[in-house]
Amino acid sequence: MSHYLDDVPYSGIIRIRDLMYTVKDPFRLDQGDVSFDAPDTLKEALIRAVRENRTHYLQTTGIPRLQELLAEKMRRKNGIPIGAPAEVMGTNGGIHALYVTFPARLEPGDEVIVPEPEWPPALGNILAARGVPVSCPLREDLGWRWALEDVAAKVTPRTKAIYVNSPGNPTGGVFTRADLGGLASLAERHNLRVVSDESYEDIIFDGGEHVTIASLPGMYPRTIPVYTFSKTYAATGLRLGYVATSDHVLQDRMRKVLLYTTTNVSSIVQYGAVGALEGSQDCVTAFRRELQARRDLFYAGLGEASGGIFSGAPPRGAFYAFVTIDPGWRDPEATQTSQSWAMTEYLIRHARVGCIPGADFGPAGEGHMRFCFAREREELTGALESMRTVFGNA
Repeated sequence: MSHYLDDVPYSGIIRIRDLMYTVKDPFRLDQGDVSFDAPDTLKEALIRAVRENRTHYLQTTGIPRLQELLAEKMRRKNGIPIGAPAEVMGTNGGIHALYVTFPARLEPGDEVIVPEPEWPPALGNILAARGVPVSCPLREDLGWRWALEDVAAKVTPRTKAIYVNSPGNPTGGVFTRADLGGLASLAERHNLRVVSDESYEDIIFDGGEHVTIASLPGMYPRTIPVYTFSKTYAATGLRLGYVATSDHVLQDRMRKVLLYTTTNVSSIVQYGAVGALEGSQDCVTAFRRELQARRDLFYAGLGEASGGIFSGAPPRGAFYAFVTIDPGWRDPEATQTSQSWAMTEYLIRHARVGCIPGADFGPAGEGHMRFCFAREREELTGALESMRTVFGNA
């Protein structure tokens, strides 16, 4: 019996997603999914692949043209000194990239420092690799970033890696170049690897800068950067991510995990990705511009719609409103002690508004809520109006 898997939790996001399918006319602010359509360049290449009967087995790590394009993208856009395209491996989404990475790096009992609040599958993947996630709270007063001294205090002889998620889910915090420089020095001093989850690399607001720690001098050899097509190209259902490493030992281990979990990523999806990368990137800018407008719309109305119960600063990246609940708010019908879970159930039950409790992202998330503002403007304004009605009658 694999008892260690009993300690790998399900994310509450899944429980809420299933619950929302039972709600009539819901406002789906719970799902981390954009309402945009994938670009035509991707869709046309995918359809063409079907017509050309590209439906057979492929190389485990990806078709050569896709690896070439991804390597070039990471060199040019991210500033990572990728060597041969073979350093890049395609995966079934970003979550699979993490599943491939952690068993290749960790021995049972090895520790990984992770942010808190944090997307639950990050910790789940560490646990599934029999590692030990060590939470280090992000500081809200720093814009949901780490204070370096907090991270340094978490390092022990068992620490083998630091997991970086910037822009972050659920907080939208964005690490600065200086933040990453400090983490790089810490990693070098203690001989640690860095797993850098950059799923939201293209969703940076207010003219901000996305920096990958792998681009800093000397850091690519000790960094495993992780990316996904899900957010950048509005292709969450196609399941395509990618990961890179220059370490030949890790490459070999990661290929084995890839082989035994997927054989190869869907053939037609890979050809679709080639089309997206070879085509215009105008959609990336257009998506980001519209997401900032939706962020601003949602935050402009949230305080008034909730009667002041929700508050917080707009995020610098990603597409989530991670807001504070008024400590004095209580649902008299609640049957549990978690305020954020009580608020989640209250909003679903009375306002038809999907949302995620902060507690699902770790103890430091309690007292907060996550709303996804990547939905259509009409859905966002409808959710705000529904909240206004509910909290106005509370």
